[in-house]
Amino acid sequence: MTDGVRTVLVHIDFHNPRFDEELDEFVQLAESSGLRPMQIINGQRTSPDPRCFAGKGKLEEVRESVNRNGAELVIFNHELSPAQERNLEKELQCRVLDRVGLILDIFAQRARSYEGKLQVELAQLQHLSSRLVRGWSHLERQKGGIGLRGPGETQLETDRRLIGKRIRAINARLEKVRRQRQQGRRLRKRTGTPVVSLIGYTNAGKSTLFNYLTGESVYAADKLFATLDPTLRRIGLNRGMEVILSDTVGFIRHIPHELIDAFHATLEEIMCADLLLHVVDVTDEQRYAHMDQVNEVIEKIGAASVPQILVFNKVDAVPGQIDRVEQINGGLPRVWLSAQTGDGVTELLEVIENHLNSAGKNHELHLPPGAGKFRASLFQRGAVREEHPREQGGWIMHICLDTPSLQRLCHDHGMDLSTIQ
Repeated sequence: MTDGVRTVLVHIDFHNPRFDEELDEFVQLAESSGLRPMQIINGQRTSPDPRCFAGKGKLEEVRESVNRNGAELVIFNHELSPAQERNLEKELQCRVLDRVGLILDIFAQRARSYEGKLQVELAQLQHLSSRLVRGWSHLERQKGGIGLRGPGETQLETDRRLIGKRIRAINARLEKVRRQRQQGRRLRKRTGTPVVSLIGYTNAGKSTLFNYLTGESVYAADKLFATLDPTLRRIGLNRGMEVILSDTVGFIRHIPHELIDAFHATLEEIMCADLLLHVVDVTDEQRYAHMDQVNEVIEKIGAASVPQILVFNKVDAVPGQIDRVEQINGGLPRVWLSAQTGDGVTELLEVIENHLNSAGKNHELHLPPGAGKFRASLFQRGAVREEHPREQGGWIMHICLDTPSLQRLCHDHGMDLSTIQ
């Protein structure tokens, strides 16, 4: 989408959670896409019009705004059916986009990695395949138009066949990426290093927190979906334990199902994590509703059983708020902090380490003098609670580590767990 396109935004309030979206978020989405909103047209209805979504009067108001502002694009803050989108384009004589198309466009702009670009293209093709009403000349140029069409095949059928072929090719490439990710996860599992994933509503400050914890410079901006490609880095906690921290794409209200399907390989990082840090923007008036939206997606991808620590971010932007840790009866602590200033981050690391240690199992190990490398690995993971020298040489170690991880560690160092316990 070209930057600065003159656009009319349409937001209709149905007083129905199934259709209602947030106007402020809609404007942010448009601005994040680089559009130039000329006018916001609001309306109210009890239910969408089957033909054009909006009623005749509102449609005339939109048409007048398009003509008056010289707009090239109209975007509805709702999901339109293919038929509604086509009817609106005929009525308004300009391009019409719905909320899903706008989000997909932002994702297309943000994608940087090979995997990210493939996932975005797959989501776009899945979304647009049902909206084919004219020739896709760019696909023809890729494959050559003449000689492709079978006997009696229409242009529309040719386009659909080409899109279907491209979708299958992308899925094959993404399957290869998924296998590579699974191999990386198996390797991390063998080393026993816990994985902690950052999740949260878009623009909650996940990447800012990630940068502070890792010392990296992952792109972070006050924009929706500033982060698209996942990033993993190893960090040390307060008492020496190491974890792998994963920064993930932000979620949004009524996230398009095309994105969930296309980004399945990326979202598997969340499903396979040992702990989730649910980052929440305390300056967001809709934060509790947005927390529910995030948890809906987490449940949808099968990660509801992964433990969550709530991290309330941006306390520096709210007068009277301070960094602190809240102990919740029967649940994990909540951490209030500022990823921008670093206030409260040390306490967060302490909470993470305490949780991971409590999830482990206590073992007493009797290590011989030749087990120095194995001993060093235990210290590297922050698993050692106490250590005493043995009279005959070596060490007696009290550690906290889950049994499968300890068994893998023993295997990697050529040791038999049964002989050292």
